[in-house]
Amino acid sequence: MATLRFFALKELLGRKPLYIDDLGKLTSDYFGKYVFDKAKMKKYLSREAYSHVMDAIDKGTRVDRKMADQIALGMKAWAIENKATHYTHWFHPLTDATAEKHDAFIELDNAGGVVESLNGKLLVQQEPDASSFPSGGIRNTFEARGY
Repeated sequence: MATLRFFALKELLGRKPLYIDDLGKLTSDYFGKYVFDKAKMKKYLSREAYSHVMDAIDKGTRVDRKMADQIALGMKAWAIENKATHYTHWFHPLTDATAEKHDAFIELDNAGGVVESLNGKLLVQQEPDASSFPSGGIRNTFEARGY
């Protein structure tokens, strides 16, 4: 295993840095470009779905499965338009840190090909935390959510 690690490090050291010419661009010109923010939600979601998302954000209301499916379709359309292949559930466990779970839009179909997929169930899935591990945790697994 150590040999593989040293090989990877040697390979990295031999690579040339990728040059990105962003001189003359203000950070504010591209900051948040790949964030599904309120402006993008208005464009990709129905009025009803947008209203449900805003209520969830502002008032802490739940997003039902029907709305979650609509929201997932809008998010997926926006993400694929931006060449995304994966998405992340980002959440805050009780450890004063953040955690992430990475998934792909791509799923295998029955013919050996792939399809892009994201539905409401995946969008609002509840994330496991340490309570599901042998060491246990201080809260129920269903209370750790990723949105």
